[in-house]
Amino acid sequence: MKRLSITFSIFAIMMAFVLTASAQTRLTGLNGTSVAIDQQRGKVVILAVGASWLPLTARQVEFTNTLAKRYAGKDVVIYFVATDSQTAKSRNFASNEDLQKFATSSKLAVPVLRDPEGAGTLKKYGIDQLPSFIVLDKNGSRAVPPYGGIDPKFDLTVTIARTVDSLL
Repeated sequence: MKRLSITFSIFAIMMAFVLTASAQTRLTGLNGTSVAIDQQRGKVVILAVGASWLPLTARQVEFTNTLAKRYAGKDVVIYFVATDSQTAKSRNFASNEDLQKFATSSKLAVPVLRDPEGAGTLKKYGIDQLPSFIVLDKNGSRAVPPYGGIDPKFDLTVTIARTVDSLL
C-alpha cells in the first residue's frame, strides 16, 4: 500500500510538471535566447506565424513591419515565428543562419523565434493555415481567432490594428 501511495505521489508530481510546461509556450530566438510568449504580462503580443519558404511570407513581412512601426514605443511586442523545420533532411529545413539571411534580406523589423514544424503554436492557438497572425491580450490569452491566410489584395494590418487598439 505504501508503494502504491509513493508511486501515485510521483505520478502526480510528474503530471503537475507536464501540465505547467505545456501551458507555457517557450520559443527560441535565433541567438539562442528563450522567450516565454504567454508570460509577456502587461503587453499585447502579436505573433506573425509563417515560414521562410512560403510565397505569401513577403506580404506577411510587410504587414509585420507596418505593425511594428505603428506600435513602436507602446505596450506591444511583435515576433515572427518561423515554423521552418530544424531537421536537415526535411524538405522545409532552414538553419538559424538561413532564417537570419531571410530576416535580413526581407528587412524584417522584429525578432525571429523558432517553432519547428509549428509544434508550440499551431495547436495551442488554433492555427490551421500559414501564414497567420495571432494576437494575445495583456494576460497572455488569445484575444481573437487567428488571422489565417493572407489575401495579397487586402490590408490585414487594419483589422489587426483594430484588435490591438481595443486591447491597449
